[in-house]
Amino acid sequence: MTPRIFHGEFSPEDIARYLISFFHRGNYQVQRIGTPDNLAVQIATRRNLTSGGATALTVSLQKVADGVSVQLSDQAWFGLAASLGKTALSALRNPWSLIGRIDDIAQDVESMQLQENVWQVVEAFARQHGTGHELSKRLARTVCPYCLTANPTASARCLACGAPLGENQPITCANCGFILEKQEKSCPNCGQQRV
Repeated sequence: MTPRIFHGEFSPEDIARYLISFFHRGNYQVQRIGTPDNLAVQIATRRNLTSGGATALTVSLQKVADGVSVQLSDQAWFGLAASLGKTALSALRNPWSLIGRIDDIAQDVESMQLQENVWQVVEAFARQHGTGHELSKRLARTVCPYCLTANPTASARCLACGAPLGENQPITCANCGFILEKQEKSCPNCGQQRV
C-alpha cells in the first residue's frame, strides 16, 4: 500500500502508542517491534479466539523530515475467508445455523474493516495533534532561487532581493502528504493527480 506522510511534531512511537491503546482489546492483540524512528505495529486477532476468523496486518511507521510516514501491509484474509466459508456451508445445510454463528459473522465483518479502521485511527491522531498532510512550518518556507534566502510561505517577493517567488511555493499531495516538485503532474508516491 502507498505510504501517507503526516507532518508535525510527533514520533513513530507516539502513533504506535495510540494504535496500541485503540486496538489492544477485545479480539485483537497488538505488538510493536523496531527502533523509535522505525517501528512496525502488528495488529492481529488473538489466538484461541472464540468467534470469527484469524486476520492480521502490519503498520510501518518511519520518521521522515518533519513528520512520520505511515504504511499498511496487505491484510491476511485466509482466516476470514475460512470463517465466512464455514458460515455459508452451515447456512446451506441448515439456515437456522446462522443464529448460532451471529458472533462469528459480526467479528468477521469487523475484521474485514480493519485497514479502514487503522487509517481512521491514524487520521484521528493527526487531527488531535493539529497536523496532517500540510507542510510543517520548517518545510513551508519558500527559498528564493536567486539569493537562497528563506521567506515566509505565500510571499510574493523575496524579502532580501525582491525577486518573484510565485513559482517556488512548496506544496504537498492532498491525498498522502508527499512533498511535490513544481513540474510533477501527479504524486510520485500515490499516483494521485495534482489539483
